[in-house]
Amino acid sequence: MKTYNEVIQFYKKDPVLYNAIHQIDYKINPEPSIDVYRSLLSSIVSQQLSTKVANIIWQRFTDLFISRYPHPNILLQMPHEEVRKVGLSNNKVKYVKNVAEFSLNNDISFEFLQQRTDVEIIDYLTQIKGVGKWTVQMILMFPMDRPNVFPVDDLGIQRAIKNLYNVALEKKEFKQELIKISDNWHPYKTLACKYLWKIID
Repeated sequence: MKTYNEVIQFYKKDPVLYNAIHQIDYKINPEPSIDVYRSLLSSIVSQQLSTKVANIIWQRFTDLFISRYPHPNILLQMPHEEVRKVGLSNNKVKYVKNVAEFSLNNDISFEFLQQRTDVEIIDYLTQIKGVGKWTVQMILMFPMDRPNVFPVDDLGIQRAIKNLYNVALEKKEFKQELIKISDNWHPYKTLACKYLWKIID
């Protein structure tokens, strides 16, 4: 991403976000990765956890493997309780194993997915039980570095927009307003969201 040029685009379309970005004086750098399988596992492990706790559990999880890489065949052979003891819930153990099984029977390589649209990737990966739309959106935004993704259900994004734009609506109307605001960021919604996460930090 040429982040400076993209941020400039917010100047006329959304001066509120533009000014907020300049107040924190922080530059977003993309961190692409071609290992979608590993990123899916990491996303499941980190669901509904603070960054600090998620990092600790992820380290414990990868420590289960000799190479510290959760190869799908090895993960599937591990007893449920052995995986559970690192701090994962019963459901998360099932979900990471679902990802492993799906990866053995389907192509989830970066090269394969990169040829698909965002919507096609969401439809494809949400076939995996335990992988929802939000999880795939995180894959699109981070390892795949897709530029125009807006995770409307993300609680951090919701809180940041509510505070920054003084949005007082609720439920359906609230989400509709979020989408309306995010339309001003097209085609750089991903970058805008990454700044919003930083702003609420």
